[in-house]
Amino acid sequence: MRLKLLLLITASACALTAADPEGFVYWPKGAAGPAPKFPNHVLSVSHRDKDGVAELHQKQTDIMVVQTGEAKLTVGGTIVNPTTASAGEIRGTAIKDGVTRTLGPGDVIHIPSNVPHQFFVETGKQITYFVVKVNNP
Repeated sequence: MRLKLLLLITASACALTAADPEGFVYWPKGAAGPAPKFPNHVLSVSHRDKDGVAELHQKQTDIMVVQTGEAKLTVGGTIVNPTTASAGEIRGTAIKDGVTRTLGPGDVIHIPSNVPHQFFVETGKQITYFVVKVNNP
């Protein structure tokens, strides 16, 4: 019995001192602290309580998972009054001829690069979602 207890304590101590595998990231509470960055993708948690601008990422695909709240997302079409916000990032005042979807908790969205998109949040409402931005070659 003592030997089993000693082995259990030793195994527990070894597990506590083991290093994380290379590339493993633990990001407690998601939004608390800077988002981890990797060579081919970026992670973030976004929260909106108002409308976003029309945007298009030339070299990134967005994958989003809605955590809480609700919003409308317009995708496709063309960006009105486009300007270059930064390298590979186009912004504008609106989207013309896009398709609008209503989003809620549990919804998963995949927006390929070069597809315009814009969030609309009704007054008094909010949406929080997890984002993976995948860098395209």
